[in-house]
Amino acid sequence: MGATTDKIKGHANEAIGKAKQGIGEVTGSERLQGEGLIQEGKGHAQKAMGDAKQMAKDAVDKASDFANRKR
Repeated sequence: MGATTDKIKGHANEAIGKAKQGIGEVTGSERLQGEGLIQEGKGHAQKAMGDAKQMAKDAVDKASDFANRKR
């Protein structure tokens, strides 16, 4: 997956996880609250992975530009 895809999926998982937690609170379902918490955490991790991929790509691009200017 690309950086943007990871970030989008991360945002979606965070939103779904928060919704599950809210529904779990309203219905008294600890299982649903737990699932929501896990899914929200997964979303945070996906966004972090997208950010890391973007930073790595940016670093490679800068290094390539620098190397090309030295020629």
